[in-house]
Amino acid sequence: MAKEDLLSLTIEEIEAIVEKVGEKKYRGKQIFQWVQKGIKDFESMTNISNTLKQALHEYSFITNVEIEKKVISQIDGTRKYLFLLEDGNIIEGVLMQYKHGVTACISCQVGCQMGCSFCASTVGGLVRNLRAGEMIDQILLMQQDFGERISNIVIMGSGEPLHNYSEVINFLKIVNNENGLNIGNRHITLSTCGLVPEIKKLAELQIPINLAISLHAPSDEIRQKMMPIAKKYSLTDLINACAYYLKKNNRRITFEYALVKDINDKEIHAQQLSQLLKGLLCHVNLIPINMVDETQYKKSTQEKIKRFQSVLMKQGIEATIRREMGADIDAACGQLRNNYINNT
Repeated sequence: MAKEDLLSLTIEEIEAIVEKVGEKKYRGKQIFQWVQKGIKDFESMTNISNTLKQALHEYSFITNVEIEKKVISQIDGTRKYLFLLEDGNIIEGVLMQYKHGVTACISCQVGCQMGCSFCASTVGGLVRNLRAGEMIDQILLMQQDFGERISNIVIMGSGEPLHNYSEVINFLKIVNNENGLNIGNRHITLSTCGLVPEIKKLAELQIPINLAISLHAPSDEIRQKMMPIAKKYSLTDLINACAYYLKKNNRRITFEYALVKDINDKEIHAQQLSQLLKGLLCHVNLIPINMVDETQYKKSTQEKIKRFQSVLMKQGIEATIRREMGADIDAACGQLRNNYINNT
């Protein structure tokens, strides 16, 4: 029988394991608390018996991700991490300091198969999904390294969260638990490129997280050139799914819009975007695109970005320009990992 990763299990799932080996149910909560503190060996769990420790060895293991490399921005203190997984794969995480707290941006997959043409994460394709425990461990390691509690999470690193749906939902259940990291759903943002069926499934769960949609284009024609997923789901499909999500959750949706010079950054594009989003409870996050060696895309000028924002605001669409974090340390998704892999 395959061993189970305790860091990927909810309290209820660990309780089922301890009851299976003849122990009291409350031991599951104790074990959950230990692993959520970052304890990696059963011997350090001082309030459980040797008999139970032996059973845990037999039935389970604890994910053990390691920090392979860390780079700290000299501009704003942003920390970019390369994490080494137990199978030798490399993933990324980013820790950012804001006035409202410390935010961890985590990966949910090794690589990504979505193929967005402006993103470094997709170079090399998808290797595999991460377990919930491998996502949790990124937070535990960053928190331990930084020495302060992480208060906000964005699942916006390498990978498409809704393509790893079941493990991401498990992650949300675990990270939200008061006996663990206890990070509230309203402090968690999930970013998707627009998997329509999964957006609807997520809506049905009514988990009050923040949903961010990687939109990046005001028309199907432009979006299909930038994002292969747009050939499967049209903007009409996507906006209808977002409307359904709003109906079920009444939580404002953020639309991520990376501005690319002469591709999607003209005033006409801003006007089209305003019409597309009209009537939705939403916010647009305008992103100065990160330069990726593998693409020919160029960043819009600051003047153009501000003009684009102005058009949206005049049409009643709330829009902000994302502050660039860690620009001197390849802090954008996939950049540091690709550089590392290409040079080792």
